[in-house]
Amino acid sequence: MPETTAAPGTAGTSPNAGTVPAGAAPCPGRGAVEPAGLTALQLMRRLDSGPRGLTERQAEERLVRDGENVVPAWRPVSWPRRFLASLRDPFTTVLLCLGLVSAGIASWGTACVIMALVVVSCVLRSGGEHQASRSMAALWELVASTASVQRRADDQAPPLVRELPVDQLVVGDVIRLGPGDLVPADVRLLRASGLTVHQSALTGESVPVPKDAVDAPAEGGAELPEPEHLCFQGSSVASGSGTALVVATGADTRFAAAYGGPARRRTETAFDRSVHGIAWTLIRFMLLTPPLVLMANAALRGRGLETLPFAIAVAVGLTPEMLPVIVTATLARGAAALARTSGVIVKRLPALHDLGAIDVLCLDKTGTLTQDRPVVERSLDGRGGDDPGVLRWAAVNSFWTLELAELPAPDTLDEAILDAAGEAGADPLAHDGIAALPFDPAHRLATAVVRRPGRHGVHTLVVKGAVEDVLGRCTRLVASGGSAAGDDHPNAAGTTGTAGTTGTAGRAGTTGTAGRAGTAGDAAAPGSGPAPLPLDDEERDRLLGLAAKEAAGGLRLLAVALADRPARPGGYGEPDLHALTFVGFVALRDALAPSAGEALDELARRGVAVKVLTGDHPGTAARACRDLGLEPGGVLTADQLGALSGPPLAEAVGRATVVARCTAQDKARIVTALRESGRTTGFLGDGVNDLPALRAADVGICPRGAVTVAREGADVVLAQKDLTAIDRAIAAGRTGSSTLAGYLRITLSSNLGNVIAMLAAGLLLPFLPMLPAQVLVQNLCFDAAQLAFAFDRPADAALHRPAVLRPRTFLRYITAFGLLNAAADLATFAVLALAVHTTAGRGDPAVFHAGWFTENLLTQAMVMLLLRSGHRTAAGRAAGPVHLAVAALAVIGVLLPLSPLGPPLDMAAPPPLYYALLAAVLTLYGVALAAAKRRYTDRRS
Repeated sequence: MPETTAAPGTAGTSPNAGTVPAGAAPCPGRGAVEPAGLTALQLMRRLDSGPRGLTERQAEERLVRDGENVVPAWRPVSWPRRFLASLRDPFTTVLLCLGLVSAGIASWGTACVIMALVVVSCVLRSGGEHQASRSMAALWELVASTASVQRRADDQAPPLVRELPVDQLVVGDVIRLGPGDLVPADVRLLRASGLTVHQSALTGESVPVPKDAVDAPAEGGAELPEPEHLCFQGSSVASGSGTALVVATGADTRFAAAYGGPARRRTETAFDRSVHGIAWTLIRFMLLTPPLVLMANAALRGRGLETLPFAIAVAVGLTPEMLPVIVTATLARGAAALARTSGVIVKRLPALHDLGAIDVLCLDKTGTLTQDRPVVERSLDGRGGDDPGVLRWAAVNSFWTLELAELPAPDTLDEAILDAAGEAGADPLAHDGIAALPFDPAHRLATAVVRRPGRHGVHTLVVKGAVEDVLGRCTRLVASGGSAAGDDHPNAAGTTGTAGTTGTAGRAGTTGTAGRAGTAGDAAAPGSGPAPLPLDDEERDRLLGLAAKEAAGGLRLLAVALADRPARPGGYGEPDLHALTFVGFVALRDALAPSAGEALDELARRGVAVKVLTGDHPGTAARACRDLGLEPGGVLTADQLGALSGPPLAEAVGRATVVARCTAQDKARIVTALRESGRTTGFLGDGVNDLPALRAADVGICPRGAVTVAREGADVVLAQKDLTAIDRAIAAGRTGSSTLAGYLRITLSSNLGNVIAMLAAGLLLPFLPMLPAQVLVQNLCFDAAQLAFAFDRPADAALHRPAVLRPRTFLRYITAFGLLNAAADLATFAVLALAVHTTAGRGDPAVFHAGWFTENLLTQAMVMLLLRSGHRTAAGRAAGPVHLAVAALAVIGVLLPLSPLGPPLDMAAPPPLYYALLAAVLTLYGVALAAAKRRYTDRRS
């Protein structure tokens, strides 16, 4: 049965609906009517229109006044604007400030190096996001292209129906709707015949919703979220036809109301909470470093502003200068690989990091866990036993309704019934079709009139539809062989046939032929077997209870009934549908997505909890989860959650897997509560009703076929609505996040150790421990080597848990390893003092500068090698990029002071004894570093 949920926007009115002031002439423009509560005649008078449509002159005037019928689109961001926006990165901003300060004190070398880093970072980031934007432009799809519009050349001319571009529609136009048409604007039905619409884009419903052209809405009907006489832009016609009056276009449609919701700019995301949280902590320390260096040198050494370049160099030394570059390069590389191999477009580069941090994924059921089509589970008699004959009669109804009602295509329910009956060997052509009454949304029935073989002079009405409506027209019940009913009614005791034929409960095509003579289905027809049993109120309640039980188990039931009538030449109508004989039920379920079960298992292995937020029936959603191996646990409904918010709501949802009967606002409220509780959330949706939740999540994900507003509001776009693509995207995100985490741990622990040692040496030595140019060259070499991390492959263990950088844990790590690095630096002081003391004539600062330069680069190379989280190089395989970078860094550290570049940098070659002592210090440092990492890994696991 259709399940209605609220949609964004107003309750059946144009978003900007107003009222006409008393005494004023009615204005037919946008937002001037309240279509839900008016009769068709009142509405046409308000809009100065009529059943024949507008004249061409009226349409032109309204088009000029109201504008084209287009949904407001976001303007694409230009590359220069993206470049300037990338300067908002905290480290980029700090580097820019340090560069300006360096230029202000005429330290041009420092300023040039820093500015080059800023430009490279901004170019990489803006280029990656601009490429993603260009890829998104290729996915643009119009809501509809043309519409059948009824217009007149002038007041006296007859109306003509012609195809017009959708953007030319105006309020007051009369349009025609047919199967497969997209509803091009918000409309009020004037006439309808068997009209049903798919409005999952607005409400998330998985089945077509009946619509009818009621002239005066029933009491309270105008206040319903989805009045039966209104259709909204973004929905599509599933079956039937209709004529409708346009009541809202462009920005006034409910579809466009999604743009007027919460601000498009998302609040703090997982990327902001992790990387930026660490960044601002370091920035505060960096900003304190220069004044501390200046004050300490002034107080203890009497040095003044001449130490300012050194103080700036120390601050730059603490800064992970390459963080913006490596972040952008890593994320851009991962995003490009996803687009190339998996068809996943990452529109916002930090969203790739957020994908890796996801620990809860919220999604809808329809189209994700299940396909957008049902399948027959089984057919049942009145006692709940399997009866293939019921499926045969349902197939007869579906086939002849399609053929004789001249429908262009069956709906999904008819397709499922015909497929299952074909597999069971049933042949609807064994009966001659006489007439058909297509599905009527008002009575929720479809009827086929057929003549059975050998029964001339008798027409059989085969009725299929909603359980309550069919049972309400039945007066008799088929006697089921071997059932409890048969024991209670002697007339049924001798029923023959295969109603009790063994078969697989979950399969439509049970053993035995659905059309085999003597089934309960045949016995249903008067005169073909034992007399049917009376259907009293008690039996009717029992059948309704049986249907409710099956529905609670996740099945959607259709009832089937028969009636024999004397053959006649005239047509059949609704008054003939009485005194029916109930045959049984056809139970259908949603077809499972082929790859969903495997993807759910993989997501569970990655530590991602899945929450199903759906507008469907709780039993339907729970059954889909169980069939896929996802335990639904205690199924909640949005009503049960009431007005909960914040931690209580997050705690309630955390204990459940399924939340059913969700509106758009419910989904957004749940996602927001999960985020506020510290969970990193992803949301997969494709409709207008999903847009608030897409904006509320850390990562909004939608498929390529989603409505335009959902694609624009999402951070990640999938080529197909497939959970396996999300799994690959999460793996790519964790790969990038693991690379970033490794870079930050290595560079910050090494830089912190160097800064601590430099501050201590600056206070102990009569000269600066390193000159500003030497600090910058050292940082440049170390930063260039760390670019190799962007091409490193992390260990498999990093892919099995969410990649979240928690600032407190992270800062403890870099503090511990930074102090270890500082200890190695201070040991180097002792080694240099011993080597210089034992070597005559070698006591100048240039020797000290060279020795410390070499030691710093060698310890940084060891940190890169021992603290990385990537795969080790297998035996017999070539070294990876990190190994090559480490080797290059070590060679530069040893040879640069000895090369012709040494003297210009004020470095002199240390004595040979220094290298021997340094080797001992580095060996001890490597052992201590490996032991510390092993202890950290053991404690973490």
